[in-house]
Amino acid sequence: MALDGKILARAKVVLEERRRKKEEQIDRRIKEVYAKAPRVNELDIELRATMAELVGVAIRADAALQIDDIRKKNLILQDERRKEIKNAGFPENYIDDEYICVNCHDTGYINTKMCECLEDIYKKEQNASLSSLFKLGNETFETFSLSYYNDIPAPGTSISPRRNMDVIYEICMEYAGKFGSRSMNLFFNGAPGLGKTFLSACIARVVADNGSSVVYDMASSIFAKFEDAKFIRTDDLAGLRNETRRYMECDLLIIDDLGTEMTTAFTISTLYEIVNTRLVTNKKTIINSNLTLGELNRRYSEQIMSRLEGEYQVLTFYGDDIRKKRNVV
Repeated sequence: MALDGKILARAKVVLEERRRKKEEQIDRRIKEVYAKAPRVNELDIELRATMAELVGVAIRADAALQIDDIRKKNLILQDERRKEIKNAGFPENYIDDEYICVNCHDTGYINTKMCECLEDIYKKEQNASLSSLFKLGNETFETFSLSYYNDIPAPGTSISPRRNMDVIYEICMEYAGKFGSRSMNLFFNGAPGLGKTFLSACIARVVADNGSSVVYDMASSIFAKFEDAKFIRTDDLAGLRNETRRYMECDLLIIDDLGTEMTTAFTISTLYEIVNTRLVTNKKTIINSNLTLGELNRRYSEQIMSRLEGEYQVLTFYGDDIRKKRNVV
């Protein structure tokens, strides 16, 4: 599983913020307890002194008996401390500096492996990032409805738009649930308002929830970032290059509205670089376009089209604009 560095950085900030808030909470509680039970402050000073004393005698030859005495003294002080805290009306562990995550001690990692706590934050950050990009915010397979698609076959087709979408829906469901290194790349094409972006979003949510990194963006935005990284002089050039690296390295890249961008030699070259690099590195891509394969063939290079036609499963959407139907309803 490839992690999105930008989202991982945000997840680490969230984890650090949790630690900071926990420390602030303990500090407030300590002041609260000390104000009500000053003896607890004295006991804490004595306990720190016993720890320092323990370190001081540990290297001596006759340390064993002294260490035992210090430990006994420490236990007596801890017992008195608990009683003082309880008598002041607080839970015994009220000011104990406990870890939020006992597995990684709030570091986010167990040795070099990411802890489940950081993994959970990462997934939430990734879902939040995806939700902010999609148009409705409720794009799930459960909310997708076939009722907006006509049962009558369109001219020149053998199946109705509803039956066609039923097949596409099942393909997308299976794709999302079984996403992995053996998954196909998908190419969605058809007129606007037929559910291409919606189903892409459904796939993205499931794939992200299952732990894979997903990056979604409009084709025009992707090409603009590659152009900025190549031609613009800025103090944040590293940041721009990190942005373009995300498109290359994520487990699933969704390119929306291919064909709406201004087509130039640079965009054609960049599209080829993205498509070819991700095929070579076995990273999966979903491309959405309102253009037919013929229109794409006239606009882009033969090398790009050969890869789209040979390495992508093409799913054609047709019917009436469901967004208009939804507004009427």
